[in-house]
Amino acid sequence: MEPSPCRLPELEAARPHMEARASCPAAAPLVERQFHVLVGVTGSVAALKLPLLVSRLLDIPGLEVAVVTTERAKHFYTPQDVPVTLYSDADEWEMWKRRSDPVLHIDLRKWADLMLVAPLDANTLGKVASGICDNLLTCVIRAWDRSKPLLFCPAMNTAMWEHPITAQQVGQLKAFGYVEIPCVAKKLVCGDQEQGRSHTE
Repeated sequence: MEPSPCRLPELEAARPHMEARASCPAAAPLVERQFHVLVGVTGSVAALKLPLLVSRLLDIPGLEVAVVTTERAKHFYTPQDVPVTLYSDADEWEMWKRRSDPVLHIDLRKWADLMLVAPLDANTLGKVASGICDNLLTCVIRAWDRSKPLLFCPAMNTAMWEHPITAQQVGQLKAFGYVEIPCVAKKLVCGDQEQGRSHTE
């Protein structure tokens, strides 16, 4: 069960250029740059809407967008339909070969001005609330600079959403300073007409 389309502040789009970076962009020349949005996508059916979400972000002038995906999320969308750079677990290890090499999850947290995790499935919600960082996305979140905004859109079946631990975990993310974009009540993929769909749907 999943929540619907996320409502983001008015920002804009382009592809990031981190692949060739050997260091963080802090030393870049003082030129006007775009606002960097890092989208995290997890293994919820709401990930079907990732191409639409990215397209809408790219319609906003001044935004540059990149995506960090979990392996399970890849089941729900076609990478060719996402017109920005996609990063996954394999990229972390391909980039880092020796001690002086850049660390992707650190470079991404430095690059981004805002992070939007949409959808945030029950599994990743539990990981983030507990501090688990066993993939690229959760490593970025664990290393996140909390002076920057992080928005999350929960997406899961109503039975999972209504479990008592879900409210505790959402509360923990809010205690970290992250901002919830609440799920809405719509017809779910399982057929139920209940709460649980993300604002990205």
